[in-house]
Amino acid sequence: MSEPLIPSIDLDFTFPPPIPPEAVARANELMASGMLFRYGEFNASEQDAAMLEREFAELVGTRYAVAFNSCGAALTAALYAVGVAPGDQVLMNAFTLAPVPGSIARLGAEPVFVETTADLTIDLVDLERKAAGPEGKVLMLSHMRGHISDMDAVVEICARNDVTLVEDCAHTMGAGWAGTPSGAFGTVGCFSTQTFKHVNSGEGGLLVTDDDEVAARAILFSGSYMLYAQHGVVPPDDVMRRQASMVPNCSSRMSALVAALVRPQLPLLVERAELWNARYRQLEAGLNHRGFVLPVRPEAERYVASSIQFNPGLSPVEVEAFVALAAAHGVAVKWFGRDQPVGFTSRYDHWRYAAEQSLPATSAVLAAVCDMRIPLSMSEDDADLVVEILAACREATAGSQTGDHELHS
Repeated sequence: MSEPLIPSIDLDFTFPPPIPPEAVARANELMASGMLFRYGEFNASEQDAAMLEREFAELVGTRYAVAFNSCGAALTAALYAVGVAPGDQVLMNAFTLAPVPGSIARLGAEPVFVETTADLTIDLVDLERKAAGPEGKVLMLSHMRGHISDMDAVVEICARNDVTLVEDCAHTMGAGWAGTPSGAFGTVGCFSTQTFKHVNSGEGGLLVTDDDEVAARAILFSGSYMLYAQHGVVPPDDVMRRQASMVPNCSSRMSALVAALVRPQLPLLVERAELWNARYRQLEAGLNHRGFVLPVRPEAERYVASSIQFNPGLSPVEVEAFVALAAAHGVAVKWFGRDQPVGFTSRYDHWRYAAEQSLPATSAVLAAVCDMRIPLSMSEDDADLVVEILAACREATAGSQTGDHELHS
């Protein structure tokens, strides 16, 4: 393998922006007081988590929001709240990350994977087929890496087949489709505040819904005890009383400290989205020009692109060499085609706790998908340099294995 002169970059692709000063100040106040739990047993004053719930529900445009200690916990609560029970089958798109099928398995239910298109969204034809069949009457739809499906079509398929829609919005906080915020299409939407997401509290999750019964079950499931009145937005008392003895307490609520870190970041979402999307479009144009294949993003999609995915058009052996060479020159690229999971990156056939399923279209797509974070610290010059490095690494690794390669487009 010959290597032309390849530039390098000194950029931390995982470096998050600093926590806003007002969040740091509030966190220090809480630590000094020791009042880190979200509830107060006696004479409870206004709580950070309750205020976050009100503010987030208003942001998404839903009646309720419930704060959790992770998005995975919120996903589990969402499935429980819409009635998923042990042994049930839950539809989900095959291209996602491990916490999504994990939330299904945690309830003793079974994931049923739906094929993925080359544009990294759920295959509507396969969804129609499986929604009409006996596989399951709940769809856990992941907007994986911020790619939003045709939500008008998804909602119509679910409605026609009596399938309950739960949205995994871990990568789409602040995003939407045709004017409707992500998370507001389904019965439930779940968001992440984990580091590397659109707001950063280290770990955390938020569940939104308009449904009284679902909200009540989610609040109780999170671990409210009988202190549910301290939540920011609470269903009518008769609903809470009816559910209180029926729902297990799973101790997965958000702490006051996490909520204090999240609240001042919500007003920054619009500014962050503009910056991320500007860098994304710059990288997209540069990589397209150099012969990489990227997902087509529909006009109705209002994305918040904190990462970018592309197909370098190489064989698996060449992609492995390409990723290693890019890393050696400072560009951190993940690849979904590896035989074994690495770091955060895994795919449906790695999750052996799920029944073995054949998804040839998804397997072909993921064999070529490369994934790169877009840090907010990336400048225009950085983005141009990243494109140069990736193009040079692609040129250097192409032909490292003989044979013809199909470019999935």
